[in-house]
Amino acid sequence: MTLIIDRVSVRQRGEIWLDDIRLETGTGLTTLIGPLNSGKTTLMRVVAGLQPPDSGRVLVAGKDVTAISVRKRSIAFVYQRFINYPSLTIYENIASPLRLDARFRGPAIDRRVREVADLMGLAGLLDRRPAELSGGQQQRTAIARALARPVDVLLLDEPLANLDFKLREQLRADLKARFAGAPGVVLYSTADPAEALTFAAPTVVLGEGRVLDTGDVAAMYARPPTLAVAATLSDPPLNLLPGVLRDGRIDCLGVSFPAPGATAAEGGVLLGIRPHQVTLAPRGPGAVELPAEIRLAEVTGSATFLHLLLRGERHLVAHLPGTWRFQPGETTRAYVDPAHVLVFDEGGDRLPLAEVDLHG
Repeated sequence: MTLIIDRVSVRQRGEIWLDDIRLETGTGLTTLIGPLNSGKTTLMRVVAGLQPPDSGRVLVAGKDVTAISVRKRSIAFVYQRFINYPSLTIYENIASPLRLDARFRGPAIDRRVREVADLMGLAGLLDRRPAELSGGQQQRTAIARALARPVDVLLLDEPLANLDFKLREQLRADLKARFAGAPGVVLYSTADPAEALTFAAPTVVLGEGRVLDTGDVAAMYARPPTLAVAATLSDPPLNLLPGVLRDGRIDCLGVSFPAPGATAAEGGVLLGIRPHQVTLAPRGPGAVELPAEIRLAEVTGSATFLHLLLRGERHLVAHLPGTWRFQPGETTRAYVDPAHVLVFDEGGDRLPLAEVDLHG
């Protein structure tokens, strides 16, 4: 089974929503990741037949379905905001697509409903109606209904975004196992880098209606080709500091970073530093020291986000495991290992420095 999106563009109210999208995915899970307004939902609506493209084609299993109505496509769609039939029980909500499928009759429907309900943690709720369930349970019902009937393409548009943290964690693992053996194409959209990295599936990074990169998500995280891809895959947000590349080193806020293997023209650059790579003690002899003033210590319980001010002008956030106590105005020293610093030129392209550890 293949899904081919061939040069698809969509324009609305004079704005470009999708710009010449070209993708080909095979059986199993593919993750779409991008921020708000990156084009994820519009692309899924085009695949589903809910949004006609202004140009381009959609092919499923080699067949052009661009002009085929949504009802005649073998597609299931799960939205971020759950949609269920309020007058039907949870059992009947899950069974509803199966009753329209000639492959399922009588006992086969019952077996399938109970199998999917058990997978989604709904086995004890089948006699209730949606209004009697929590929001998380209603979203699980919507996902269960989409999973019940085998389809060529399953679309999930940020389906876990409105669930609480523990339930998201549980369902990620359940869905990852479920999608591993999926016979059709599964497109799963998210704005959460942790979700994309957890699924570890082939990944498409979208931004402003364009494909920014495709491939292995761990490799893209470690070596993003552009600042836009790095920012999309970074949560907490990437720290960005200005610097100047000169003679194989980068001068940044009064300190100097080595730039081994840099081949770009000398000039202004941006240093991208992930918060978890900022420490309060050096990790090895090559760590660069950054004198800083503490502005805020944001304690979450399992971690502390330390907001720092460098040279009185640039902010830096450190993600520290555990609970730390600091007073605003205290001075400290932050440390960064140059091997884990991402360097971008003024156009946003990452500079080809020496290789770094993929798992850093």
